Amino acid sequence: MKVIALHQEEKDIIAQAVANNRHAQQKIYAGHAPKMLSVCRQYIKDLHQAEDVMITAFMKVFANLKNFEHKGSFEGWIRRIMINECISFIRVQKKVKYIEDETYFEETYNNTDSQFNVEDIQFLIDGLPDGYRMVFNLYAIEGFKHQEIAKMLGINEGTSKSQLSHARKMLQEQINKLKNFQNGTE
Repeated sequence: MKVIALHQEEKDIIAQAVANNRHAQQKIYAGHAPKMLSVCRQYIKDLHQAEDVMITAFMKVFANLKNFEHKGSFEGWIRRIMINECISFIRVQKKVKYIEDETYFEETYNNTDSQFNVEDIQFLIDGLPDGYRMVFNLYAIEGFKHQEIAKMLGINEGTSKSQLSHARKMLQEQINKLKNFQNGTE
């Protein structure tokens, strides 16, 4: 019974926000901003730029709220807008260069014991070139398929697979270096 009540409450808040009720809009923002900032931060290294992108994306969320059809998760809908806004921001910065390398290797990587904290892992991901990082996040974190990634980024599917392969290899090398450093063997 509570699930239905919570779902109905979300629908009501969305309806109020569509009617430009500032309190409802603030409630949506406050409820989703921390998680969405985390999403933006995965794609954009600089925290202040990530915040700016998140705010711009929330403006798009509120401008398009009337188009939300209540099919699927509201949070997932917002997340998709955040990701698209991050991709647009990075494109405008013209920082992304994709290696048009269609050869890739389906390698298996060790699942590293979680001896690293979230900040260490984010630091390693931040160290990836922009193209690698974007494809890695879209595939490994967001769960998109290569075909979807290729369409989103305007690249071919082979390039997406190649970027992911290179990103994984680079991350594995960095993880090994960090392990060796922590163990005092480097």
